[in-house]
Amino acid sequence: MASNDPDREEEAVAGEDEDTGAQIAPIVTLSEVAVTTGEEEEDALLDLKAKLYRFDKEGNQWKERGTGSVKLLKHRETGKVRLVMRQAKTLKICANHLVIPSIKIQEHAGNDRSCVWHALDFADGELKEEMFCIRFVSVENCKKFMETVETITETLGKSEEKESEDASAAAGLLGKLSVAESKTEKASEEAPAASVKAEESSEVEKP
Repeated sequence: MASNDPDREEEAVAGEDEDTGAQIAPIVTLSEVAVTTGEEEEDALLDLKAKLYRFDKEGNQWKERGTGSVKLLKHRETGKVRLVMRQAKTLKICANHLVIPSIKIQEHAGNDRSCVWHALDFADGELKEEMFCIRFVSVENCKKFMETVETITETLGKSEEKESEDASAAAGLLGKLSVAESKTEKASEEAPAASVKAEESSEVEKP
């Protein structure tokens, strides 16, 4: 039954707020844990908000992979660039693959805020050929993403061409050196044979 005495109500409220001085220990103690993302040795070349889709071959349709930040990360030592995208809330990886010269990125038909490409992706823990479609909040972000990827693939392509030329030149040089060495070895083998013949002929001529 509710009381009509305001003084008693004030006393009850005061009693509830009264500090007893008791200390309650937490049931579970949590220690601070260092979280590593695997991106510590990489620099972000690009970081944009987007929504990612993967083409399901069996169902013949696009399926959403997640909404979050898509990054282009360059490794400080190796210089390799990879594309990584994580879902915004769970941070689950929904795309993770290297950006290589063979990647061809193009605008998605009918939507100038989206683009598509093929890649060998490792998001699920194994390499799989995937077809991706990514949609940005603006046309400008989509163009920026496409231009950055194209610049990276062109740079990597030129670097691979130079490495191939250098390897060919080195192989040619090694080929010349091996030919020269074989000629030297042949000459050194012929010299003792000639000296042996000369000795034999001199012994014959002796009385």
